[in-house]
Amino acid sequence: MVKSGEKILPSLVLLACALCAVPPPAALAQATVGDYLLQAGDTVEVSVWKEVDLQRVLIVRPDGKFSMPLVGEMQAAGRTADQVRQDVEKRLKVYIPEPVVTVTVQQVGGNKIYVIGQVRNPGPIVMNPRLNVLQALSLAQGGTPFAKLDQIVIVRSTGGKQQMLPFEYSRVAGGRDLSQNIELESGDVIIVP
Repeated sequence: MVKSGEKILPSLVLLACALCAVPPPAALAQATVGDYLLQAGDTVEVSVWKEVDLQRVLIVRPDGKFSMPLVGEMQAAGRTADQVRQDVEKRLKVYIPEPVVTVTVQQVGGNKIYVIGQVRNPGPIVMNPRLNVLQALSLAQGGTPFAKLDQIVIVRSTGGKQQMLPFEYSRVAGGRDLSQNIELESGDVIIVP
């Protein structure tokens, strides 16, 4: 004979498991903050539901655009995938009633920073999607024995002008000036003398 409490217990366990699988509202809100902006060199897949001929994997060109049948030239750089999706849908409405379009970022290839100088692994680093200076130095495998880590400079181009931002490793690592550990922007160059 089964007691009534034994029937309820498995149901409660299943309910608890289901509730644990749903992310809290705060986690869902954080996922949408700071949507990724497409950049030249990124690869996107554009597909239109029930239109196999309009499915394309496209690379955002250096001018920030891509080309697609029935859509023509489309500005992608500096915009989110959802903004591009909305524009593709608007342009396709001329040819297809109520098109359902999906734009998916396949590869982040244009969101790069560069680390040069006295580091173990100099070169470009793809940011996916954000990095700060310490993280970039870590990806470059740190400084060489000859590196002057307290004389690091970040070169940033903004509006056609370049600016130099100082970075003193010992002050940041010691917790004395964390404001120097800035979030990097695409195109930034970290110079380690």
